[in-house]
Amino acid sequence: MMDELPKGLTAYKRTPVFDQDSIPAGLRREHRTRPGVWALIHVLAGKLRYRRAGVSGTQVLTPVQPGIVHPEEPHDVQPMGPVSFFVEFHAAEPPAGAPHAGKVLPGQ
Repeated sequence: MMDELPKGLTAYKRTPVFDQDSIPAGLRREHRTRPGVWALIHVLAGKLRYRRAGVSGTQVLTPVQPGIVHPEEPHDVQPMGPVSFFVEFHAAEPPAGAPHAGKVLPGQ
């Protein structure tokens, strides 16, 4: 069964595009989203290894296979050679002060 974002969420923020050299150290080690915040990892080119704590194995993300990040779930990513990707954050109620709260992001 393929993981999906729940219905009723709004995209409210996205990261810049990262490549294998510019991935922040915090994304390479275990981290998590805030309560109620989901994320969608969009790979534009290449492959990204995505590990979710508590889920056996790893997932290989590609341009046709995005990654779903559940709220507060520990996870990390590692490049598998040259890669470019960004992360889009979603919530039922975007956090106050979120830069795109209530707006549709480009590409939606």
